[in-house]
Amino acid sequence: MTPNPVAPATLTPEMAAQIRTWRCDEDHSWRAVAQAASDLWGSDMGSSQIFGRNLCVAAARLLGEDPCREPWN
Repeated sequence: MTPNPVAPATLTPEMAAQIRTWRCDEDHSWRAVAQAASDLWGSDMGSSQIFGRNLCVAAARLLGEDPCREPWN
């Protein structure tokens, strides 16, 4: 099994910033974040809502923000 290249545990600060832009600045849904990440970084997860939420939570935490508060939610 090949590891997912955009698994939340493997996010870099640059990836977290891009996810924040999609979610907070461009108002992407979790599904849209997942699809954008899959398209940009090559994942087979597609537009999985759970994957998108997990990415947002991991990105927020990496950036020192609360994923349950504005601007994330």
